[in-house]
Amino acid sequence: MDIAAKQATELSVVIPCYNERDGIAELHRRVTAACQAQAGSSYEIVLIIDGATDGTREAIFDLSRKDSHIVAIDLSRNYGHQIALSAGLELCRGERILVLDADLQDPPELLGPMMAKMDDGFDVVYGQRLKRDGESLFKRTSASLFYRLLRRMVDIDIAADTGDFRLMSRRAVDHLNAMPERYRFIRGMVTWIGLRQTAFHYHRQARFAGTTHYPLRKMVLLAMDAMTSFSIAPLRFASHLGMIFGLIGLAALVYTIVSWLEGNVIPGWTSLAAIVLILGSVQLLVLGIFGEYLGRMYMETKRRPLYIVNEIVCSDPIAEDTNSHVHRLRTLVSGGARA
Repeated sequence: MDIAAKQATELSVVIPCYNERDGIAELHRRVTAACQAQAGSSYEIVLIIDGATDGTREAIFDLSRKDSHIVAIDLSRNYGHQIALSAGLELCRGERILVLDADLQDPPELLGPMMAKMDDGFDVVYGQRLKRDGESLFKRTSASLFYRLLRRMVDIDIAADTGDFRLMSRRAVDHLNAMPERYRFIRGMVTWIGLRQTAFHYHRQARFAGTTHYPLRKMVLLAMDAMTSFSIAPLRFASHLGMIFGLIGLAALVYTIVSWLEGNVIPGWTSLAAIVLILGSVQLLVLGIFGEYLGRMYMETKRRPLYIVNEIVCSDPIAEDTNSHVHRLRTLVSGGARA
């Protein structure tokens, strides 16, 4: 047995962080308490700094120098939540991995019951919200409609009212890390993997500090990533729409010929303009849908790395010794390893 196997970490908590300076101390306190209660000293807290601009980076680096359980991964720029989460999942080394948001809306104290469920033989224990505190009616309604629409469009059964809050086995994370696509919808990718998965029902709390980093624009982009990554329904919709209006156009052609034969040739600019506008709009819509898929295929063919690590800060020497990928990255980053 090699050193990595002997010194494996029991638990990793992976947390993407954008601008969370005001909540970092409380996040560290609560996550540390939950980890110690379940894993003793065999845990790590992987904090991924996703291009933060408010002092979050300095706060996390300071924590990592004081606490050997903290692994701070500073990405070279803001890549977005899903890519930052992917970086943390690739670089963590725990046998069980908890995915958590830095805003503390998903309580880290639920780790214990989730670990107990995983002990029953599950590979994934995903949090399913029964209640969402501190969120507007529009946010709750739009999220509910999105998940129900997505479930009808895709071939896999993505559970409604779930986020990225989940506990996964090392086997599940290894399968997830083997999926190379750029436009990532983690909760859908985890569902696609299969294995044994179960829901864990909970009440989502209000945000501890700061404001949401998922405004309407980002929610729409995430929805587009989800639909284009797991469904070809928009392409089918475009095809069906083209056929429907093609039949309408054919019927209009027959009507025009019959009118000409009967001598009813009085020009009608209103009907002509309406037909041109409708058909033109449909054509642009269909081209837009095809263009969205084509653009994503183009970006995938570039095969660029998902992310670039600027710096890794960790005061635990075992983390470097037992994770060859982290060690390799430390030789590439400009700042080098810092303890």
